[in-house]
Amino acid sequence: MNHFPKWTATDIPTQLGRSAIITGTGGLGYETALELAKHGAEVILAGRDHAKGEDAVKKIRSTVPSAQVRFAELDLASLSSIQAFGERMTKERQSLDLLINNAGVMTPPTRKTTKDGFELQFGTNYLGHFALTAHLMPLLRKGKNPRVVHLSSIAHRNGAIHFDDLQFERRYHAMEAYSQSKIAMLMFALELQRRSDASGWNLMSIPVHPGISRTELIVNGSGPNSPAGILRRTLGSVLFQPAAQGALPTLFAATSPHAKGGTYYGPSGFSELRGLPKPGKIAPQALDPAVASRLWEVSEQLTHVEFD
Repeated sequence: MNHFPKWTATDIPTQLGRSAIITGTGGLGYETALELAKHGAEVILAGRDHAKGEDAVKKIRSTVPSAQVRFAELDLASLSSIQAFGERMTKERQSLDLLINNAGVMTPPTRKTTKDGFELQFGTNYLGHFALTAHLMPLLRKGKNPRVVHLSSIAHRNGAIHFDDLQFERRYHAMEAYSQSKIAMLMFALELQRRSDASGWNLMSIPVHPGISRTELIVNGSGPNSPAGILRRTLGSVLFQPAAQGALPTLFAATSPHAKGGTYYGPSGFSELRGLPKPGKIAPQALDPAVASRLWEVSEQLTHVEFD
């Protein structure tokens, strides 16, 4: 893998005629939307905060006056909001070329739940995106070379799927719950590719991670005065790469003709913490197809969606 080409945002091919939905309006989602808009894609930024969403759209338009970009309301912590979003998109659109499952919450110190009673990180980061992907599948299957990009994390390395306590009701540990949500995303991405290949869905499903990037994720989750928040404030500029660089693996997976379905991309530097995109290391426990298949079945039951 030493010969993997150096890839930056200047290598993004024209995205004219391509449409994208990106979840999350700040940080990585914003940087991803900005680059796709610069290269001619039609972009829908989906998030729950209307003011923040409209602000992101305004900022993109001030940089790219020709941008085809708009905000759409979507709360990933609510299955009814996800279903309503899916129905709106199906009414408004003929097809969709690109879905980027980007939004996330990280390590709230006490256990919180989504509107449907799921542990907040598992429910938002993973189950919400699982349901969203299912609702948008009919549009994606009509897309041109459709791709779904899923944000995992280096935290997946310590992750496992706790089928006996998926929602951490018995014992909540913030980082363990976060790691579970991110290994679930990775396993979902790989399983979606397997099922697409088996069923002829003609879809590329690509997991990525941003290394450690300067976004508001930690501050919004653990709080600015948590150990992680303090580390972010004091050492952030040294340890953490800018969000624009953290978005490169996502952009590579979304646009490069060299990106491959079912391949995991992340930064190329030490321990995959920062650097330009290249294929990343997948923890062995994420490669178990039996666990992935079981997770898929459980997720369909919990979210009341089906992919067929």
